[in-house]
Amino acid sequence: MFQKLFGKGKRLRYLCQDETRLGLKTETGKLITAFGVKPVAPVLWKRDNFWLYGVVEPLSGWHFCQEYAHLNTEDFQKFIDALSRQLGEDIALIQMDQAGAHVTSELRWPENLIPVCQPAHSPELNPIERVWEFIKQQLTGEVFTTLQQLRDRLQQVLEKITKQQICSLSSYNFILEALFYAASS
Repeated sequence: MFQKLFGKGKRLRYLCQDETRLGLKTETGKLITAFGVKPVAPVLWKRDNFWLYGVVEPLSGWHFCQEYAHLNTEDFQKFIDALSRQLGEDIALIQMDQAGAHVTSELRWPENLIPVCQPAHSPELNPIERVWEFIKQQLTGEVFTTLQQLRDRLQQVLEKITKQQICSLSSYNFILEALFYAASS
């Protein structure tokens, strides 16, 4: 049925999209110390930041990320255009939240991207949230004095993430069951 709708040789993919802000303010975490000893750790409170836009494919572990200065319609348009080119002939359903930048009529969706908005105020339904949490855990306790230092470290983290880790973090049972059911119909 899919080939009748979209054409022979095209794949239908299910992607989960979101953005996260990364900046110079130190990501803090818990520290273990002896009883009565107050933990001491360096913390920087600078507010310089950027946004990481991304998608993950829970079924395969494929992921695509790009950095932008703002979370707005203009940068989101650039991201979906770049994603469209990255996907080539493939068609993608993209689960995302209802942020203003995602639902505005100013967006021009490429033909190979089909947006699917999750219910409002429900980030727990979007598997990429766990990927963002994993990335930020890798940065916990590190102090960056420039955005370039943060970018360099982020690049290291992204290069080390495997497809298996993405699958493990983003493969919610309700999504996998729906995909397998759709594929068998």
